[in-house]
Amino acid sequence: MAEKNATLTSKHAAYLGLDVGKFAHWAYAVDLDGEVLLSRRVANSEGELDALLAELPADTLVVVDQRRNIGALAIKRARAAGRPVAYLPGSAEHELAKSFPGIAKTDERDAQVIARAALGMPQTLRPVPAEDPALDGARIMSAQVAQVQKDRTACANALHSRLLESCPAFEAACEMTEPWCAGMLAELGAPWTMLDAGRKRFCAASRKHRATREQRDRLWNSICGERPSEQAVAAEMRYVKHFAGRIVADNEAESELEDAIAESLSDNADFKNLQTIPGIGPRTAMQLVVSIDISEFGSHDKLASYCGLAPSTQQSGTSTNYDRGHRGGNKPLKNLLIFSCNSLTRSKGYYGEYLRKCRARGMKYKCALKATARKRMKVIYAVMRDGVPYSA
Repeated sequence: MAEKNATLTSKHAAYLGLDVGKFAHWAYAVDLDGEVLLSRRVANSEGELDALLAELPADTLVVVDQRRNIGALAIKRARAAGRPVAYLPGSAEHELAKSFPGIAKTDERDAQVIARAALGMPQTLRPVPAEDPALDGARIMSAQVAQVQKDRTACANALHSRLLESCPAFEAACEMTEPWCAGMLAELGAPWTMLDAGRKRFCAASRKHRATREQRDRLWNSICGERPSEQAVAAEMRYVKHFAGRIVADNEAESELEDAIAESLSDNADFKNLQTIPGIGPRTAMQLVVSIDISEFGSHDKLASYCGLAPSTQQSGTSTNYDRGHRGGNKPLKNLLIFSCNSLTRSKGYYGEYLRKCRARGMKYKCALKATARKRMKVIYAVMRDGVPYSA
């Protein structure tokens, strides 16, 4: 980590800021004295990027405002040319732009902000992690998992909306995204077609999709009320089977992807070490590895802030001085870290005791989970920073 940060904070012969775009970037370069070396538009192609880099000194720090998707080619060509690379987060660039003269928002101005921030405020820069084929593959599959989960939620919402109109009691008994419920809906359709199929076939479907007796009986007994017209029943059957079938497919895809990600990370030290921490399983470890480059965080406080687990301090002289909950951060990771603390409720270890102490002080259960997740963040940071397993 120290070596990466030294690359960013040390002096360089020149600084190239690239405001990246899909088809072209704006390149703005300054030397160590702040003199402008070039400022022009460059196509997002290997040839033009290589020609641009050849014009600049060998020790030129290349800084982009996005390190993935549209900024990926610029980083690859810079590395191929032997140039050090870094990135300035878009949110930071937007705030820094306010201190520059003018109010216009142009590609040239944004590239100038990036280059001059690299020259004068290197502490605002972030390192670009070295390429790791296994980790890159895991990140791609992790993005696919997020899309699958988004699609499943949309399908579940569509089913909730439809069934509320048809049979509210049945809708309340459904657990749309659970494999047993989605499977039964995909096979038998809406409540009225389930009723038409009969109790015997309904029970056979419940066994096939591994519903418990309680779940099966609750679903069957919830079918009540006035039956819609036969045209509506037929249309509703097609509707429910379609969206439930997509949920079934999404559940299967998510399971397969998580297995593939775990396999691709099987040799990753952080993935193994994180699972030695109480309450951290493969899924949470997987998300931590693909979401976090630990070299970007100087302390566990900064990592907790990124994950949305640190309070936001409000302080100004003697008039304002308090902390409040932080609603930002990486919300999927935040929710996963908090949810994983549920497994600690009966643990006899340190974090289980801490969770119970929070509850004994009158803290609500969700607040106690969040406090425990924040406490555990210190260990997560240390394990990823030092590359060693957890030891109590």
